[in-house]
Amino acid sequence: MLAVAAAAAAAAAAAAARATRRSMISSAAAAVHKTNPVGTSTFVALRGLDPLLQYKLLAGGWGRAALSAVGIRAVSPLAQAAAASPAVTLGSGLTLPLSTAILLAMAAGSSAKQIFWVTATCREEVTPGMAASVAAYNTVVNSLAAFLFLGAATSSSSSQAVRLSSSVALPLPALVGGLLYAVGMALETVSEVQRKRFKDAPANAGKVCTTGLWGAARHINYGGYTLWRTGFALAAGGWTAGLGVAAWHLWTFAARSIVVLDEYMAGRYGGQWDKYKTDVPYLLFPGIY
Repeated sequence: MLAVAAAAAAAAAAAAARATRRSMISSAAAAVHKTNPVGTSTFVALRGLDPLLQYKLLAGGWGRAALSAVGIRAVSPLAQAAAASPAVTLGSGLTLPLSTAILLAMAAGSSAKQIFWVTATCREEVTPGMAASVAAYNTVVNSLAAFLFLGAATSSSSSQAVRLSSSVALPLPALVGGLLYAVGMALETVSEVQRKRFKDAPANAGKVCTTGLWGAARHINYGGYTLWRTGFALAAGGWTAGLGVAAWHLWTFAARSIVVLDEYMAGRYGGQWDKYKTDVPYLLFPGIY
């Protein structure tokens, strides 16, 4: 039941996100490079609320209550505490298992990264509708991860634990997921900053950004997003959830978003884009795909 609900919610949110990406590409095609204070403020407000929601789901009892209301058994807090150590004490005095604290940090990090994107690196206009769509998608996916983590049948807490030291232990999916999350966040953020600096330079007007990470893969930012989203799901719901999210993002980027973006780039840059595709054959991950 939890998996079916998760798939339906993710599909609905993804449809809205795809429409948003198409709108943003259309804005770029029309050279709409401007800010929209209402859209930006909407995005910042909605993404800023998400860590609070995730806290309530993971640590405030909302998630367990929601699972109980639909007849899904939640994993025991004692089992989660036993799977990860040491416990982490928040400023409020609340003590959480390390794996729970990691998920909260991932949710907060995703909000902070995307707020940085919309306020510092995004060159296209973000309308209130776009802001609501992107924020809704990320909140839905983060919340589904929280429910997977709390569900007895889906939680990564039931996976094999790895002892990193005499006092630190984590379920293996949480460890691997954390590493993927960190690498993905770095790739996406650094590539977007590099592109913004390239585009802001007057000498680069009308040129395709091929410097830095963009010389390794044509859509390296999408690759970074795929990695950290996979890491988030892996840390929450284990190997099946991680593989499912990876497959979903690889498919939606390769079969949908990149196709639309490629058409736009070919129309705008012509032979320059064709040469870039020849010089940089990889879509998302350098040397792999």
